Amino acid sequence: MGDLLQPWHLIVLAVVAFLLFGAKRLPELGKGLGEGLKGFKEGIRGISDPAPPPPVQQTPPPAASTPADMEYVVCSRCGGRFENPLGFKVADYVCKSCQARS
Repeated sequence: MGDLLQPWHLIVLAVVAFLLFGAKRLPELGKGLGEGLKGFKEGIRGISDPAPPPPVQQTPPPAASTPADMEYVVCSRCGGRFENPLGFKVADYVCKSCQARS
């Protein structure tokens, strides 16, 4: 099995390739093979050295129409004020401690 790539074998393969594909097609095949190997090497390099993730752009939260009403919510059972980070207007809010007591 180790004698497959002897000079005569390579010459015979070159003659067969020349007869099958012709003189005009061989340079195109070589170019395609080279580009394929280059892409394969870049792909392997990309797997071993992953690119850093793109930076995340932080957008400011949308401006609320009435900031005082949107910054806090009031529990309808205990009357406690709690932060409302998303700014949603809630009609009937029940805090976690009151939910646990129910």
